[in-house]
Amino acid sequence: MTDNKLINLVNISKSYGDTVVLDDLNLYIRENEFLTLLGPSGCGKTTTLRIIGGFETPDQGKVIFEGKDITKLPPNERQLNTVFQKYALFNHMTIAENIAFGLKIKKKSKNYIYDKIKYALKLVNLEGFENRMPDSLSGGQQQRIAIARAIVNEPKVLLLDEPLGALDLKLRQDMQYELIRLKNELGITFIYVTHDQEEALTMSDTIVVMNQGYIQQVGTPEDIYNEPKNAFVADFIGDSNIISAIMVEDKVVEILGTKFPCVDTGFGRNQPVDVVIRPEDIDLVKPEEGIITGRVTSLIFKGVHYEMEVLANGHEWLVHSTDLFPVGSEVGIKVDPFDIQIMHKPTSEDEEAVDLEE
Repeated sequence: MTDNKLINLVNISKSYGDTVVLDDLNLYIRENEFLTLLGPSGCGKTTTLRIIGGFETPDQGKVIFEGKDITKLPPNERQLNTVFQKYALFNHMTIAENIAFGLKIKKKSKNYIYDKIKYALKLVNLEGFENRMPDSLSGGQQQRIAIARAIVNEPKVLLLDEPLGALDLKLRQDMQYELIRLKNELGITFIYVTHDQEEALTMSDTIVVMNQGYIQQVGTPEDIYNEPKNAFVADFIGDSNIISAIMVEDKVVEILGTKFPCVDTGFGRNQPVDVVIRPEDIDLVKPEEGIITGRVTSLIFKGVHYEMEVLANGHEWLVHSTDLFPVGSEVGIKVDPFDIQIMHKPTSEDEEAVDLEE
């Protein structure tokens, strides 16, 4: 991946009536990057995508594409194509006619269009589907045709707005790998919108976590998962234990009255902080071997692991383990210092952990 900035969003703000959807957003997208805008409903991710695509105009700010200001340029004049969750195929046209639609508008030759249809169908693994009608295809096949229709126009950027949202779980997982393969074969930039954390972690080079019109964190999937910047990110990406604590000094944090060694520095002495510990990073051991002790209060078998809750020092700890500890067991809790993530307390509402119903 190059560091070449293909798209630069500069000081973008957008409101609908009194509702501020984006507030002074700054973001750049590199060439040949798979970038995902991730967040709950209403966080501003789809509005950001629509502004990039030219379907919305920002109230303030600029959209820069390859160094040129395209803020006022209509969608059909931008070197990008959009794939929506609702595939928007033309039901009265064959698959070939659907794919060729944009090329015919551009007055391309019949031979060129024929070759492009063949190429696009091969790319999405639907060779021989030229004369089928959309309503004879499954949801996954229709979505692949929508993607084929977008890529025949040779866009530099493909915008994807929750394109897998309507598919069932297995098909969605298959399509995730299809999209990664497509992106690598085409060598173009993908900008993807989703509220599905697993989808974002699986496919992306870069994840942009958004909430209430603000960017909370930008980073690789590993960074976002292992080093969340605030309680919102930690809570939204995977399961977490988020606990109020005191940073006693560098590399020592007091959690629920007990001092734990950690690796973080620079938070000052005796400062209130939030601690994030992922459930899979908690080791349950014999009571005498733990830093603190507790009792297992609930147990669920999840297939890959057991999910347990352990009441220790007045707090319910969420634990994922391949080892089974029955309800009622006395256990010790150990956490590797590298697995304790220290965060500053939220300074605004959008940084706080929230209960998500999605």
